[in-house]
Amino acid sequence: MKKYLLPSLMLTLVFIVICSVLYPLLIAGIAKFAPGAGKGETVTVNGKVVGYANVGQKFTEDNFFWGRPSAVGYNAAGSAGSNKGPTNADYLATVQANIDTFLVHNPTVKKEDIPSDLVTNSGSGLDPDISPEAAYVQVDRIVSTRKIPKEKIITLIQSTTAKPLFNSLGPARVNVLKLNVGLAELK
Repeated sequence: MKKYLLPSLMLTLVFIVICSVLYPLLIAGIAKFAPGAGKGETVTVNGKVVGYANVGQKFTEDNFFWGRPSAVGYNAAGSAGSNKGPTNADYLATVQANIDTFLVHNPTVKKEDIPSDLVTNSGSGLDPDISPEAAYVQVDRIVSTRKIPKEKIITLIQSTTAKPLFNSLGPARVNVLKLNVGLAELK
């Protein structure tokens, strides 16, 4: 038994040092080279921070693009999904309420034309992106509230659309905060 006890304790200590000290230091070091130097990529307007590019925010006014609904009320301290399956009655009621709200604010859109990412919660509750289709379906509402030519808004969506990695890995996406900052700058 002594023959195995000392090596197992030593191996445990080695893995504690690797997993609790070295690995976190390595990840923190790598993060220093990321946008925001590991503190998050901030979005600024006129020198004032208006949010983080990778954390979704709630936009409900008709003159802004809406993002994905959040199961946690966009609270970054409590990132989580709803954990309700597609047959859960509460989930279906929430999705239907989201559809009804969207249709009231977007009367030119048919129910079947609403992209799912505008009415279903994101897995993290903080998804900052929507699909390009979800942005385009909101254009008529933005045009009617802001009185900006439709072509300018479509051009803005196209310029803020992030293409998939290597043009094939993953979907194209639009960051809602960056899109709304660009929208606020349009005349």
